[in-house]
Amino acid sequence: MVFQEKMANGIRILGDTMEKIRSCAIGVWIGTGSAFEEEGEGGASHFIEHMLFKGTKTRSAQDIAVEMDSIGGSINAFTSKECTCYYAKVLDEHVGQAVDILADIVQNSKLDPEDIKKEQGVICEEILMIQDSPEDLAHESIAGLYYEGDPLSKPILGTEQTVRSFNQESLHAYMKRQYMPERIVISAAGHFEKQYLIDLFNEKFQSVPHGQALEFKQNKAPGGRRFLPVERDIEQIHICMAMPGAPLDSLEQYALFILSNVLGGSMSSRLFQKIREERGLAYSIYSYPTCYRSTGSFSFYAGTGENQAVEVLKIMRSEVESVLKDGITQEEFKRSKEQLKGSYLLAQEGTSSHMNALGKTALLLNRVYNEQETIQRIESITQEDVERLIPTVLDINNTSTVCVGRVKKQEDELRSLLEIK
Repeated sequence: MVFQEKMANGIRILGDTMEKIRSCAIGVWIGTGSAFEEEGEGGASHFIEHMLFKGTKTRSAQDIAVEMDSIGGSINAFTSKECTCYYAKVLDEHVGQAVDILADIVQNSKLDPEDIKKEQGVICEEILMIQDSPEDLAHESIAGLYYEGDPLSKPILGTEQTVRSFNQESLHAYMKRQYMPERIVISAAGHFEKQYLIDLFNEKFQSVPHGQALEFKQNKAPGGRRFLPVERDIEQIHICMAMPGAPLDSLEQYALFILSNVLGGSMSSRLFQKIREERGLAYSIYSYPTCYRSTGSFSFYAGTGENQAVEVLKIMRSEVESVLKDGITQEEFKRSKEQLKGSYLLAQEGTSSHMNALGKTALLLNRVYNEQETIQRIESITQEDVERLIPTVLDINNTSTVCVGRVKKQEDELRSLLEIK
């Protein structure tokens, strides 16, 4: 049973006890990410995420690692466009220690100038690593192209220029503005004693000072047909297409996941079968929705040999047009809906996935759906709901496409196929 509490300083606490397991996953969710960064702050959220593991007033970076290893637990973090999360997973008997470490790194990080200098080098290498990974570069580029001009277009890592500009003062200022109780949700899932955990959070996080509540902008893509060739001297061409999607907390979101399973989100999907299984044109081919609080996108990806890129793109376009014209079959709908339901339920069996679902929805949507409610929402989707969504989502006139590889010699053909001058 999911419970919710609110601390005196405004931090929200959510938990769900799972009696038949021994582990507990805990996440501290902060309402900041690349979409909240101002001019010159690109990558600040992600940089701070790294820095909080470099040592506190009472623990060195090694102390943090050794302490977690000594109890057989794990601790990590991630940054996205709309949030940052610090999380740990431990056995139930070590919950108190995990909470103490998480509270310490979030509130007492030293942000030492020498550590900042070292981490600038590390993150600049991470940025270069994406440039050297064509698949990652394709996904990074499609977000920038599809949301061009909107905060969602900003890269999570920032740029080498912005990363090199960070110092202790600027990072402290960013945290003071963003790491406020009204912007924090703590979620837990697994085996724990409810009142003990609530008391623990109240004790360890009580000193977080008040600040401004989390405010979201209404993000949106600019629309139109867009094409970005990214020239790289590599063997494959990596194709990424983005079309309109659906926001979080919408029934359209579930309908879109079902549509994605039909088109490219599974081994039985049309694109996987036609491009990989029937023609052997690609090893990696898939589709995926990306859902934000007020908007979303629906993307397709394929990595293929440069001589096959045009053919692969033709098949992708052909399948999109086929669904636009004829919709999906009843068999496809039933199979994809069951796949969505099964994937959700299997994920809920893990404490980490369960904790993530609790924290993310509470932070971004200010509400929580329990397992029964989510299954009811999935079950309520009809084939008509999916087909009603198709003209909006598979909108050729609002499609962005990125091609990474030796693109120049066939750029004209690719543009012609995409109907872009």
